[in-house]
Amino acid sequence: MTVYFIGAGPGAADLITVRGARTLASCGVCLYAGSLVPTELLAECPSDARLVDTARMDLDAITAELVRAHEEGHDVARLHSGDPSVFSAVAEQMRRLDAAGVPYEVVPGVPAFAAAAAALKRELTVPTVGQTVILTRIAQQATPMPEGEDLATLGRSGALVVLHLAARYVDRVVDELSPHYGKDCPAAVVAMASRPDELVLRGTLEDIADQVKSAGVTRTAVILVGRTLAATQFRDSHLYSPERDRHTC
Repeated sequence: MTVYFIGAGPGAADLITVRGARTLASCGVCLYAGSLVPTELLAECPSDARLVDTARMDLDAITAELVRAHEEGHDVARLHSGDPSVFSAVAEQMRRLDAAGVPYEVVPGVPAFAAAAAALKRELTVPTVGQTVILTRIAQQATPMPEGEDLATLGRSGALVVLHLAARYVDRVVDELSPHYGKDCPAAVVAMASRPDELVLRGTLEDIADQVKSAGVTRTAVILVGRTLAATQFRDSHLYSPERDRHTC
């Protein structure tokens, strides 16, 4: 039997992929993060599936459930918010399953930063303005950042920065990025991206922190900082240029 790590998407139930929904419908056991995953998705599970909310479970308890389901002969859906590839705590679960000899697969999902870009109606990479996106977070007491990945260091690149898990620390974000980007640099915060209560804040490093605090945003939000957020004067891409030779690869 197999454990499937499934990206549930950023919040809206209909943003799960077709493959994710089909996999969910085929599994006799589903472990889901009840505090983050929309409960509407559980309707995709078989009517007799065992549903386990992991919101209050630690890694040992989650691993035990996965191994138990495998030993009982069930395929298991491990439903995570967003996409498993970033900030999902999937790596530590995979390591435990490797040690237990339990096979697993990964079904990607729509990440929160993509939903945030959609809400802002922006392409994050714009020709001649910015072609690099940095996905990161900031150091907290529980999980420090590796050496060289602090925000001040990353900010030297001038690339568009997307911060997860940082809304509570928006003042620190502004303080560490302003020396490199300038107070006039466009900034945005998207909370509850793709959900009915989605909130979009637009501004600059000068005023975005005040907006976040006035709106009471403390979690389930993505912070974006970079010039591409407001770029209007840029060269068209070569991809659709009339000057491009379309007869060669």
